[in-house]
Amino acid sequence: MVEKQATIGDHLIELRSRLLKCIIFLFFTFVVCYFFADSIYNFLVKPYADAVKGDSLNRRLIFTALHETFLTYLKLSFFSAFFISCPLILIQIWKFIAPGLYKNEKLTLFPFMVATPVLFLLGGMLVYYLIMPLAIDFFLSFEKLATQDSLPIQLEAKVNEYLSLITRLILAFGLSFQLPVLLTLLAKVGLIDSNYLKKRRKYIIIIIFSLAAVLTPPDPITQIGLALPLLLLYEISIFTVKIVEKK
Repeated sequence: MVEKQATIGDHLIELRSRLLKCIIFLFFTFVVCYFFADSIYNFLVKPYADAVKGDSLNRRLIFTALHETFLTYLKLSFFSAFFISCPLILIQIWKFIAPGLYKNEKLTLFPFMVATPVLFLLGGMLVYYLIMPLAIDFFLSFEKLATQDSLPIQLEAKVNEYLSLITRLILAFGLSFQLPVLLTLLAKVGLIDSNYLKKRRKYIIIIIFSLAAVLTPPDPITQIGLALPLLLLYEISIFTVKIVEKK
């Protein structure tokens, strides 16, 4: 019996259905995350709290607009909801494109679908457990006590600014950590090879440090903290591209 071939209309209907599932799940997760926004924020602010623990100053986070904390919690809830929803979104993308792929193409793409969220998570963990504590210590080193001839310089961190900083770093590191996935896919379709990557290594080093300067705050800790892992990932990409070439 010959299977009926799906029309463009059938594909559009399926696409709409899967997009609707993603949107509904994202909205539901957003609502749940909002109820836990205070706990999520406390988790994200922990690197700062640990860095200032035990000093003699009365540390706090401030907001200077009536709606600032509310909007910050909304942004945090959406960020958390999107992060939690990413696996479902990837699954829906996979279910949509998988029926149109040959078996060998499925075997090729599936590892990339798995590697994408894993690498993003690794980038976020690097920010949370290493980069942020080092960056906070660096910025706090510019504080000074009052003297007879000068006023004290003390950090008064704002709620929205701290959240913007850490979420921007998590996104920057998470997306940058997709470098092996991107380069290996390009090699799989024949656009690049390992020799191409080796010959352009010196240019890539300049590009990586320039990218790190743009994506991170203007301090050496976060810039080097992003650039060095990217250089390592680039070398790993050359290795994975070699594996792809042998197949």
